[in-house]
Amino acid sequence: MKKYLFIKLALCAFFFAPYNLIAQITERPRPEEWKQLVEGARFKDRILPMPEGKLSSDTWGAKNVLPRYVDNGIEDRIRSYWGGKILLGDDKLYHLYVCGWLESSPKGHAEWPNSIVYHTVSNNSIGPFVIKDTIGHGHNPEGFRLKDGRYVIYIIDGYYISNSLNGPWELKKFDFENRDRPIIEGLSNLTFAQREDGSYLMVCRGGGAWISKTGISSYNQITDRRVYPNVKGEFEDPVVWRDNIQYHLIVNDWLGRIAFYQRSKDGINWVTDPGEAYTPGVAVHEDGRVEDWYKFERIKIFQDKFGRAIQANFAVIDTSKADDGPNDRHSSKNISVPLNPGVLLTMLNKELPTAKTKVIRVKITAENGFNPQTDIDIKSLRFGASSEVNFGRGSKVLSVEKSNKDLIVNFDAKGNGITKDEFAPKLIGKYSSGKLLYGYTRVPWLNYNEAILSARKPIFSAANNKTALKIPVENFGQVASKQSSLTVTCLIGNEQKSLGSVGVPVLQPYGKTDVSLLTDHTFEKGKEYAFSVTVSTNNTKVSLFEFKAIPFK
Repeated sequence: MKKYLFIKLALCAFFFAPYNLIAQITERPRPEEWKQLVEGARFKDRILPMPEGKLSSDTWGAKNVLPRYVDNGIEDRIRSYWGGKILLGDDKLYHLYVCGWLESSPKGHAEWPNSIVYHTVSNNSIGPFVIKDTIGHGHNPEGFRLKDGRYVIYIIDGYYISNSLNGPWELKKFDFENRDRPIIEGLSNLTFAQREDGSYLMVCRGGGAWISKTGISSYNQITDRRVYPNVKGEFEDPVVWRDNIQYHLIVNDWLGRIAFYQRSKDGINWVTDPGEAYTPGVAVHEDGRVEDWYKFERIKIFQDKFGRAIQANFAVIDTSKADDGPNDRHSSKNISVPLNPGVLLTMLNKELPTAKTKVIRVKITAENGFNPQTDIDIKSLRFGASSEVNFGRGSKVLSVEKSNKDLIVNFDAKGNGITKDEFAPKLIGKYSSGKLLYGYTRVPWLNYNEAILSARKPIFSAANNKTALKIPVENFGQVASKQSSLTVTCLIGNEQKSLGSVGVPVLQPYGKTDVSLLTDHTFEKGKEYAFSVTVSTNNTKVSLFEFKAIPFK
């Protein structure tokens, strides 16, 4: 669907709903099993205390956020700030693109639709950030760099692009192709992660996964349902990123004020880890003092050279949005919160562990300021599937051995829990200081970069009392596909009937083809049917597309 106009109804319904609805909070019950999680299981456990800064009570804010570090992130008495993403420039400065509006605006926080995007800078990632120049109108900015070196600042309903972090900036619009799939909750609050070949994965507010070959070429919807956890929640504020191991996604239930953390091998198929990703109260000082912001929203992630998340930036407000009026004591700002990046791991076993496997070998890599041979409480380490180590189980240490500056840990394979579907085994333990140590590793037997075959709706035509189907198939993966098969089924009465199968030829990355099949089944004119199209490779399902269609109108 070229030049798809942004659907803003869901966004507007939320922001322009009665204020008493916006301010509502629902306490979500946590699963009982979460009570059994050990430290390091939750993403929230990675949040570190805020570095010491300028502590002051002589500023705006409710008592719950005073005193606070006024030089953390960006704040002032003139503007209310929201959103914001940091990019590290070649100039070694930290560039935060954040939106804001005048605190004196008659609508108070409801002035957000008239946000201005500001280019702010700091000589460190924490702040304070100061305004360098103005980009233009826009809300909820997220910046990223294209493979060709240009910079993009996404905003709701468009993006700015420039050859330099300092501009000049040109305002443009993305093209979206929904590919016969429903767009969930419209296209707003988009978040982006660069793939290995420079292409981009995008997740929209509603939880649909999209892929663009360049980051500014047309975004193609891959999923026909949201990728979020299958739980009750009013979801928004997704943030997606990729590191040297896997993709990560955090999404916020704004009504329940709880965020969920997910991981993926390919950015399309996700698993949800137990425990909160973040909640109110995560802005903590070294002495334990809490900046108890009423809401934490619009999380963005700052990454190191390995892609590891080393800092989270939040939009925070000291009261409900409804109670933030013009020229009052309330406002909002962007804050910077450090994250524990985890350690670098390499799994040395070349094959999937079986019942006969006795030892699992894992190398922990030395880094600047970290000596794994002296800085680890060895006995505290547990390794294996996240489903095991997150609950204090997993493999225990048998022995260790030095490897230059690195450390190889030999684990008893018992209880590792690693299956063929595990793409990122986890390590949890303690540093010798007692602080949390964790990390993920890839597994040598798994292919992390595979074809992503995706079908569209068939084109139906009548042929001699039979029905012909022509089905477009595309490869949104970064590698060529293998010979595959496609099967179409239809719900006829209460029975799921196969209409036939057909081979899918090898497709190069971003390649496409049409496959055809002929079925004896004829369809009633004007009647809607429920279909599914399954693509399989080596007898393994790689995609499923379910939809309803009227074959003949």
